[in-house]
Amino acid sequence: MSESLYLLALLACPVGMGLMMWMMMKMQRPSAAAAAESPAETTVEKQAELIKLRAEIDQLRAERRDDSKPAGWAL
Repeated sequence: MSESLYLLALLACPVGMGLMMWMMMKMQRPSAAAAAESPAETTVEKQAELIKLRAEIDQLRAERRDDSKPAGWAL
């Protein structure tokens, strides 16, 4: 009985690791809904998001530039 518990404890680690690896691989696969979208749709969406993010970066840089100027200086 003691030996079977030892064997069970010994096998729990590799079995658990294999289960976790299988779950991680399963999560990384694209779902059926994502696979149904055409590549053109995803490209257009990514380009729109990129334009939006670049505009946000430009806005933040402008705010940072304005904040770094001393109040009494006029350029």
